[in-house]
Amino acid sequence: MRYLTDRKRAVGKGSAHSGAEHHWHMIVSAVALAFLVPTFLFIFGNALGSGYEAALATFQKPFVAILTGLVLVVGLQHFQKGTRVMLEDYTSGTTRKLLLMLVVGLCWSLTAAGLFALAKIAL
Repeated sequence: MRYLTDRKRAVGKGSAHSGAEHHWHMIVSAVALAFLVPTFLFIFGNALGSGYEAALATFQKPFVAILTGLVLVVGLQHFQKGTRVMLEDYTSGTTRKLLLMLVVGLCWSLTAAGLFALAKIAL
């Protein structure tokens, strides 16, 4: 006789066979964003009222640059996974495939462009 937990019975079930993993990723990224975004908004708000040179100096600090990069990466990955779920629920066929490719490409392009711009500022 095998002992199976409820989670073990649920793994691999469902149409996508990755529902638990996807849900776990969304929870972890949401908690991370709950801490990252307010800190980023506080720093960004202080830099917003200053001049160009002061704002540039603020974003050249290592902590601020790393925080900005984390907000970009985690935020856009969270957006991509959430949008993917929405599209999988409400679209079908070729439309679904095209929209999923568009969203994934858009998210990775924005991530790359944001990190490139951040690297230009920070270095």
